[in-house]
Amino acid sequence: MDLGLRGKWALVCGASKGLGLGCAQALAAEGVNVVLVARGATVLDAAAEEIRADLSMQNSGEGQKNFKTEVLTVAADITTPEGRAAALCVAGGPGTAFDIVVTNAGGPPPGDFRDWDRDVWLKAVDANMLTPIELIKATVDGMAARGFGRIVNITSSAVKAPIDILGLSNGARSGLTGFVAGVARNPTLAAKGVTLNNLLPGKFDTDRIKTTIAGAAQKAGKTVDEVRAAQIAQIPAQRFGTPQEFGQICAFLCSVQAGYISGQNLLCDGGAYPGVM
Repeated sequence: MDLGLRGKWALVCGASKGLGLGCAQALAAEGVNVVLVARGATVLDAAAEEIRADLSMQNSGEGQKNFKTEVLTVAADITTPEGRAAALCVAGGPGTAFDIVVTNAGGPPPGDFRDWDRDVWLKAVDANMLTPIELIKATVDGMAARGFGRIVNITSSAVKAPIDILGLSNGARSGLTGFVAGVARNPTLAAKGVTLNNLLPGKFDTDRIKTTIAGAAQKAGKTVDEVRAAQIAQIPAQRFGTPQEFGQICAFLCSVQAGYISGQNLLCDGGAYPGVM
């Protein structure tokens, strides 16, 4: 299926690895020019080179040689005003004229809410709620003026089924979810071809889950393999998801075919959530 995205420009946050990288790869494969943002320059540059190599192989076939997909990088902290300014005005990019924005920030640490002071809460809210809102505010009006726009926020399955030790994530991401629900239904955007949706990942095979499994194993006095197997056993699909398939879901939400999908929270968890709605 042609997603109708060739030549569009996408800003993808947290794109050096994991789910963000999966989204950048999937969009670039559809001919989208991508600006990858992450804090670590070395890992970010390696991710960009990986995407360029994939594109080179993809474009080696007949009929593909006259089209070039741009892959640009910005090593910056997107949670800061300076980082956002650098990402939105990257040299060689579209300025603030992004057609697609994928917001993504590392989840705040787990723990007991009794141990979190105001500064810890503000940091979590800033990264996982206010930063996406600032990126939305900076780009949606331009999208509306051009008649096409896609905002995809990577949040968490914890928004749908809160996890007790993830209170910071539960709170901050739920705040973003409520905000998006209202903005997505604003006729000045919805009637102008701009959609806003949230992707709620469950357990995916990323560095983050490796870290949490290692921590859980140490705490429980079990091996990493034992903890991993126990977690997989709780997922009906009997496996963790891959960043690549997550990225393909993101790419579809950005497609012209998904223009009638907005204000939704799409759970990607291999069937783990037990509820009906």
